Amino acid sequence: MTLSLTRCPAPAKLNLFLHVNGRRSDGYHLLQTVFQLIDHSDYLDAEVTDDGCITRTNDVPGVPEDSDLIVRAARLLQQHTNSQLGARLTLHKTLPMGGGLGGGSSDAATTLMALNALWQTGLSQQELMRISVQLGADVPFFLFGENAFAEGIGEELQPVQTPDCWYVVIEPGVHVPTPAIFSSDLLTRDTKPVKITDFPADEFVKWKNDLQSVACLLYPEVDKAVKWLNQFGAAKMTGSGACVFCAVSDESEADKIITQHEGNWKLWKAKSLNIHPMMKKLQTKD
Repeated sequence: MTLSLTRCPAPAKLNLFLHVNGRRSDGYHLLQTVFQLIDHSDYLDAEVTDDGCITRTNDVPGVPEDSDLIVRAARLLQQHTNSQLGARLTLHKTLPMGGGLGGGSSDAATTLMALNALWQTGLSQQELMRISVQLGADVPFFLFGENAFAEGIGEELQPVQTPDCWYVVIEPGVHVPTPAIFSSDLLTRDTKPVKITDFPADEFVKWKNDLQSVACLLYPEVDKAVKWLNQFGAAKMTGSGACVFCAVSDESEADKIITQHEGNWKLWKAKSLNIHPMMKKLQTKD
Protein backbone atom coordinates (compact mmCIF):
# COMPACT_ATOMS: atom_id res chain seq x y z
CA MET A 1 0.00 0.00 0.00
CA THR A 2 1.34 3.41 -1.01
CA LEU A 3 1.97 5.81 1.85
CA SER A 4 0.93 9.34 0.96
CA LEU A 5 -0.61 12.56 2.20
CA THR A 6 -2.57 14.80 -0.15
CA ARG A 7 -3.76 18.39 0.08
CA CYS A 8 -1.36 19.24 2.90
CA PRO A 9 -1.95 22.94 3.61
CA ALA A 10 0.89 25.45 3.57
CA PRO A 11 -0.86 28.63 4.77
CA ALA A 12 0.21 32.22 4.26
CA LYS A 13 1.22 34.52 7.08
CA LEU A 14 0.79 38.22 7.61
CA ASN A 15 3.13 40.41 9.65
CA LEU A 16 0.77 42.45 11.83
CA PHE A 17 3.75 44.71 12.47
CA LEU A 18 7.45 44.44 11.66
CA HIS A 19 10.06 46.53 13.47
CA VAL A 20 13.77 46.52 12.67
CA ASN A 21 15.70 47.02 15.92
CA GLY A 22 19.29 46.66 14.77
CA ARG A 23 21.77 44.65 12.77
CA ARG A 24 24.12 41.86 13.80
CA SER A 25 27.78 41.70 12.87
CA ASP A 26 26.98 38.94 10.35
CA GLY A 27 24.60 41.25 8.48
CA TYR A 28 21.34 39.71 9.70
CA HIS A 29 18.78 42.20 10.96
CA LEU A 30 17.27 42.07 14.44
CA LEU A 31 13.49 42.12 14.19
CA GLN A 32 10.32 42.12 16.19
CA THR A 33 7.08 41.04 14.55
CA VAL A 34 3.79 39.28 15.09
CA PHE A 35 3.14 36.45 12.64
CA GLN A 36 -0.53 35.82 11.85
CA LEU A 37 -1.65 32.63 10.09
CA ILE A 38 -4.46 33.01 7.54
CA ASP A 39 -6.58 30.51 5.63
CA HIS A 40 -5.11 31.09 2.17
CA SER A 41 -2.70 28.32 1.24
CA ASP A 42 -0.47 26.46 -1.12
CA TYR A 43 -1.03 22.70 -1.01
CA LEU A 44 1.45 19.83 -1.06
CA ASP A 45 0.97 16.19 -2.06
CA ALA A 46 3.64 13.83 -0.74
CA GLU A 47 4.09 10.18 -1.68
CA VAL A 48 6.70 7.90 -0.10
CA THR A 49 9.09 5.98 -2.35
CA ASP A 50 11.57 3.29 -1.37
CA ASP A 51 14.34 4.37 -3.75
CA GLY A 52 15.68 7.22 -1.62
CA CYS A 53 15.08 9.78 -4.40
CA ILE A 54 13.48 13.17 -3.73
CA THR A 55 11.65 14.45 -6.80
CA ARG A 56 9.15 17.16 -7.62
CA THR A 57 6.50 15.93 -10.03
CA ASN A 58 5.36 19.27 -11.47
CA ASP A 59 6.86 22.48 -12.79
CA VAL A 60 6.78 25.62 -10.64
CA PRO A 61 7.42 28.66 -12.86
CA GLY A 62 10.67 30.39 -11.98
CA VAL A 63 11.73 27.76 -9.44
CA PRO A 64 14.15 25.02 -10.58
CA GLU A 65 13.59 21.72 -8.80
CA ASP A 66 16.93 21.63 -6.98
CA SER A 67 16.44 25.11 -5.51
CA ASP A 68 12.78 24.57 -4.54
CA LEU A 69 12.39 24.78 -0.78
CA ILE A 70 10.16 21.69 -0.68
CA VAL A 71 12.95 19.62 -2.27
CA ARG A 72 15.60 21.19 -0.07
CA ALA A 73 13.45 20.57 3.03
CA ALA A 74 12.94 16.91 2.11
CA ARG A 75 16.65 16.39 1.51
CA LEU A 76 17.52 18.15 4.78
CA LEU A 77 15.21 15.84 6.72
CA GLN A 78 16.52 12.80 4.87
CA GLN A 79 20.14 13.72 5.67
CA HIS A 80 19.43 14.63 9.28
CA THR A 81 17.61 11.36 10.01
CA ASN A 82 19.57 9.07 7.65
CA SER A 83 16.25 7.94 6.19
CA GLN A 84 16.54 5.49 3.29
CA LEU A 85 13.12 6.48 1.98
CA GLY A 86 12.40 8.98 -0.77
CA ALA A 87 9.43 11.08 -1.81
CA ARG A 88 7.51 12.32 -4.81
CA LEU A 89 6.35 15.87 -4.09
CA THR A 90 3.69 17.86 -5.93
CA LEU A 91 3.24 21.53 -5.10
CA HIS A 92 -0.01 23.29 -5.92
CA LYS A 93 1.08 26.93 -5.85
CA THR A 94 -1.35 29.72 -5.00
CA LEU A 95 0.71 32.16 -2.93
CA PRO A 96 2.78 34.64 -4.97
CA MET A 97 6.56 34.67 -4.81
CA GLY A 98 8.06 37.90 -3.50
CA GLY A 99 4.77 38.74 -1.82
CA GLY A 100 5.77 38.78 1.86
CA LEU A 101 3.30 36.01 2.66
CA GLY A 102 5.95 33.41 3.52
CA GLY A 103 4.86 31.02 0.78
CA GLY A 104 8.19 29.29 0.20
CA SER A 105 8.90 29.01 3.92
CA SER A 106 5.43 27.64 4.56
CA ASP A 107 5.86 25.08 1.77
CA ALA A 108 9.13 23.94 3.35
CA ALA A 109 7.56 23.62 6.81
CA THR A 110 4.62 21.60 5.50
CA THR A 111 7.06 19.32 3.67
CA LEU A 112 8.96 18.69 6.89
CA MET A 113 5.76 17.98 8.82
CA ALA A 114 4.39 15.66 6.14
CA LEU A 115 7.56 13.64 5.63
CA ASN A 116 8.36 13.46 9.34
CA ALA A 117 5.00 11.69 9.66
CA LEU A 118 5.18 9.57 6.50
CA TRP A 119 8.80 8.46 7.00
CA GLN A 120 8.12 7.96 10.73
CA THR A 121 11.37 9.72 11.54
CA GLY A 122 9.97 10.75 14.91
CA LEU A 123 11.52 14.20 15.20
CA SER A 124 9.90 16.49 17.75
CA GLN A 125 8.44 19.85 16.80
CA GLN A 126 11.41 21.53 18.49
CA GLU A 127 13.93 19.47 16.53
CA LEU A 128 12.19 20.22 13.24
CA MET A 129 12.24 23.92 14.11
CA ARG A 130 15.94 23.75 14.99
CA ILE A 131 17.06 22.21 11.70
CA SER A 132 14.63 24.29 9.61
CA VAL A 133 16.54 27.53 10.27
CA GLN A 134 18.93 26.33 7.54
CA LEU A 135 16.10 26.79 5.03
CA GLY A 136 15.12 30.32 6.06
CA ALA A 137 14.34 32.48 9.07
CA ASP A 138 10.54 32.21 8.67
CA VAL A 139 10.38 28.40 8.44
CA PRO A 140 10.50 27.78 12.23
CA PHE A 141 7.40 29.94 12.67
CA PHE A 142 5.30 27.73 10.40
CA LEU A 143 6.50 24.66 12.34
CA PHE A 144 5.66 26.45 15.60
CA GLY A 145 2.08 26.01 14.51
CA GLU A 146 0.38 29.03 16.06
CA ASN A 147 0.48 32.80 15.90
CA ALA A 148 3.67 34.15 17.39
CA PHE A 149 5.52 37.17 18.67
CA ALA A 150 8.96 36.81 17.06
CA GLU A 151 12.32 38.34 17.90
CA GLY A 152 15.97 37.88 16.96
CA ILE A 153 16.13 37.21 13.22
CA GLY A 154 12.61 35.81 13.52
CA GLU A 155 13.44 32.50 15.17
CA GLU A 156 12.72 33.42 18.83
CA LEU A 157 9.00 32.68 19.12
CA GLN A 158 6.35 33.08 21.80
CA PRO A 159 2.62 32.34 21.42
CA VAL A 160 0.49 35.48 21.16
CA GLN A 161 -3.22 36.22 21.07
CA THR A 162 -4.27 37.98 17.86
CA PRO A 163 -7.56 39.48 16.70
CA ASP A 164 -10.22 37.16 15.30
CA CYS A 165 -11.06 38.85 12.01
CA TRP A 166 -11.00 38.75 8.23
CA TYR A 167 -8.37 40.32 6.01
CA VAL A 168 -8.43 41.79 2.54
CA VAL A 169 -5.14 41.19 0.74
CA ILE A 170 -3.88 42.89 -2.43
CA GLU A 171 -1.27 41.36 -4.71
CA PRO A 172 0.02 44.44 -6.55
CA GLY A 173 1.60 42.36 -9.30
CA VAL A 174 5.26 43.11 -8.52
CA HIS A 175 7.91 40.80 -7.09
CA VAL A 176 9.82 42.44 -4.24
CA PRO A 177 13.12 40.64 -3.53
CA THR A 178 13.82 40.67 0.19
CA PRO A 179 17.56 41.54 -0.16
CA ALA A 180 16.69 44.71 -2.08
CA ILE A 181 14.72 46.01 0.91
CA PHE A 182 17.04 44.94 3.72
CA SER A 183 20.16 46.22 1.95
CA SER A 184 18.70 49.65 1.20
CA ASP A 185 20.35 52.70 2.75
CA LEU A 186 16.84 54.08 3.21
CA LEU A 187 15.90 51.41 5.76
CA THR A 188 15.43 52.52 9.38
CA ARG A 189 17.16 50.06 11.69
CA ASP A 190 16.71 51.63 15.12
CA THR A 191 13.08 51.20 16.13
CA LYS A 192 12.80 50.91 19.90
CA PRO A 193 12.08 47.33 21.06
CA VAL A 194 8.62 46.53 22.41
CA LYS A 195 7.38 43.82 24.78
CA ILE A 196 4.96 41.04 23.93
CA THR A 197 2.64 42.40 26.62
CA ASP A 198 2.43 45.68 24.68
CA PHE A 199 0.70 44.01 21.73
CA PRO A 200 -1.73 45.15 20.49
CA ALA A 201 -3.10 47.46 23.17
CA ASP A 202 -0.28 49.96 23.78
CA GLU A 203 -1.52 53.24 22.33
CA PHE A 204 1.96 54.75 22.51
CA VAL A 205 3.44 52.21 20.09
CA LYS A 206 3.04 52.80 16.37
CA TRP A 207 2.55 49.26 15.06
CA LYS A 208 4.18 49.70 11.67
CA ASN A 209 6.21 47.81 9.10
CA ASP A 210 9.64 49.45 8.91
CA LEU A 211 10.22 47.88 5.50
CA GLN A 212 7.10 49.44 3.98
CA SER A 213 8.43 52.94 3.31
CA VAL A 214 11.44 51.52 1.45
CA ALA A 215 9.30 49.17 -0.64
CA CYS A 216 6.89 51.99 -1.49
CA LEU A 217 9.75 54.15 -2.75
CA LEU A 218 11.34 51.37 -4.81
CA TYR A 219 8.08 49.85 -6.06
CA PRO A 220 5.40 52.51 -6.74
CA GLU A 221 2.72 49.87 -7.27
CA VAL A 222 3.05 48.87 -3.60
CA ASP A 223 2.58 52.51 -2.61
CA LYS A 224 -0.56 52.73 -4.77
CA ALA A 225 -1.99 49.59 -3.17
CA VAL A 226 -1.40 50.93 0.36
CA LYS A 227 -3.07 54.24 -0.48
CA TRP A 228 -6.08 52.58 -2.14
CA LEU A 229 -6.67 50.11 0.69
CA ASN A 230 -6.27 52.86 3.30
CA GLN A 231 -9.74 54.06 2.28
CA PHE A 232 -11.20 51.08 4.10
CA GLY A 233 -8.92 50.61 7.10
CA ALA A 234 -5.33 50.76 8.31
CA ALA A 235 -3.51 49.24 5.33
CA LYS A 236 -0.09 47.73 5.82
CA MET A 237 2.46 45.80 3.81
CA THR A 238 3.35 42.30 5.00
CA GLY A 239 6.96 41.15 5.30
CA SER A 240 9.27 42.80 2.80
CA GLY A 241 6.39 43.08 0.34
CA ALA A 242 4.74 43.25 -2.06
CA CYS A 243 1.34 42.21 -0.64
CA VAL A 244 -0.74 44.75 1.26
CA PHE A 245 -3.55 43.99 3.70
CA CYS A 246 -6.07 45.45 6.08
CA ALA A 247 -8.23 43.89 8.77
CA VAL A 248 -12.02 43.94 8.53
CA SER A 249 -14.67 42.79 10.98
CA ASP A 250 -16.44 40.18 8.85
CA GLU A 251 -16.54 38.41 5.52
CA SER A 252 -19.25 40.60 4.00
CA GLU A 253 -17.16 43.72 4.61
CA ALA A 254 -14.24 42.03 2.85
CA ASP A 255 -16.48 41.20 -0.10
CA LYS A 256 -17.66 44.81 -0.39
CA ILE A 257 -14.09 46.11 -0.56
CA ILE A 258 -13.06 43.55 -3.16
CA THR A 259 -15.99 44.44 -5.45
CA GLN A 260 -14.97 48.11 -5.43
CA HIS A 261 -11.62 47.42 -7.08
CA GLU A 262 -11.56 48.01 -10.83
CA GLY A 263 -7.85 47.75 -11.65
CA ASN A 264 -5.44 44.92 -12.46
CA TRP A 265 -4.45 43.92 -8.95
CA LYS A 266 -5.46 40.56 -7.55
CA LEU A 267 -7.57 40.92 -4.39
CA TRP A 268 -8.71 38.17 -2.06
CA LYS A 269 -10.05 37.64 1.43
CA ALA A 270 -8.78 35.38 4.19
CA LYS A 271 -9.84 34.45 7.71
CA SER A 272 -7.44 34.63 10.62
CA LEU A 273 -6.32 31.25 11.98
CA ASN A 274 -5.20 30.31 15.48
CA ILE A 275 -3.63 26.93 14.68
CA HIS A 276 -1.72 25.69 11.63
CA PRO A 277 -4.19 23.50 9.68
CA MET A 278 -1.49 20.88 9.06
CA MET A 279 -1.47 20.16 12.79
CA LYS A 280 -5.14 19.19 12.60
CA LYS A 281 -4.59 17.13 9.47
CA LEU A 282 -1.84 15.08 11.12
CA GLN A 283 -3.94 14.54 14.26
CA THR A 284 -6.78 13.26 12.07
CA LYS A 285 -4.34 10.93 10.28
CA ASP A 286 -3.32 9.43 13.61
